[in-house]
Formats: sequence, structure tokens, C-alpha cells
Amino acid sequence: MAAYVRSAPGTYVWLLILFVTTVALHHMPPQFEENFLRHRSTNINQLSSDPVRVFISSAMWIDGGHWLPCAALYTVFHAQAERWLGTARWLAVCVAAHVLATLAGEGALLQAIRDGAAPESAANTLDIGVSYALAGVVAVLTYRIAVPWRYAYLAVVLLVYAVPLTASPTFTDFGHFIAVLIGLVCCPLTRGRGKPWNPKETLALLRS
Repeated sequence: MAAYVRSAPGTYVWLLILFVTTVALHHMPPQFEENFLRHRSTNINQLSSDPVRVFISSAMWIDGGHWLPCAALYTVFHAQAERWLGTARWLAVCVAAHVLATLAGEGALLQAIRDGAAPESAANTLDIGVSYALAGVVAVLTYRIAVPWRYAYLAVVLLVYAVPLTASPTFTDFGHFIAVLIGLVCCPLTRGRGKPWNPKETLALLRS
């Protein structure tokens, strides 16, 4: 287990930060917590005043304060991507998905406010968390899997992130889908990272 953690240092340092901030959240009074997080949110108002700060700070907090599910997802997806791509390339995917999907989602919300489809108060919406980076990493892992299994994985990913857009889509749902597309566009970062994983070969090894 220790060797596995060391093989994905970025993932587990990030998780440690999230653990500390989650514990801090649980010790805050509810009203203070909301104001505290809103100041670190990537909403339109905060992006307009200090974009670099909120892009960084919003990725250090978990919306809802549930760390264990986050730890499981990081181990399944982020750690695998970091071990495969290397820390620098993995981080590039995370940053691209987090920043660009946020800009796309908040841009769509700004247009909705201008069109009168959303209230002006939406410019101060609470928007924190790590889900855009996760969506991008989930998508880029498509290239980790050998054909034809790759297509089945991609179909599931697209289905999971596209279905919310068919019901009552929010700017966050839109941002998640954009993050998936960004992860897929990061294909050049996956070149030269070794032979894709073939589930059939793994099953054959387990049987033998």
C-alpha cells in the first residue's frame, strides 16, 4: 500500500489536503461555512475579481464534505492516471479540465443571466470542488485501455456524463461534460506511455 501511494504522490498529497480542509469544514458553524466557501468559489463574481486564487482554492475543498467517497474515486481514477502518465502530465490534465470546464460552465451561466433565463444572484452561486478535474481524468483514461474494450469504457463515460444534460441540466452538468471532452482532447499527453491495458490478458494471467 505504501508503495502504491508513493507511485502517485500528487494524488495522495491532494487527498491529504482535502482531508484537512474537510475536517476544518466540519468544525465550522453552518452560516460561517457557507460564506467561507463562497469566497473560495469559482462563481462569476469571484472569477471576475481574483481568478487565479479561486481556481486554486476551489480545488482544495469538497462540496458536501464527504471525504471517503472522494478518496475511493481518487484511488480508482486519479492514482491510476498519475502512475500511467507521470505526475506532470496527470496534473496538466487536471488543471486543463478544472480551469476550462469552469470557464465554460460559468460562461454559460453568465449568458443565461444576460438572457434573463437565470437570476442575477446566480453570479454568486457556490461552486467549489474537484469534480471537473476528476471528469477529465476519467475521460483521459480511455486511452489507457486497449481496443475494443476502450470503446465500451468510453461509451459508459459519455453516458454517465451526458444523461444529466437530457433531464434538467445545470451549468455544473454542462461543465462536467466539457471536462470529459477536455480529457479526451488530452490524447497527445498519453503518447509514449506504454502499451494499453488489455483486460483479456489480465484475465488470462489470473486463470493461469
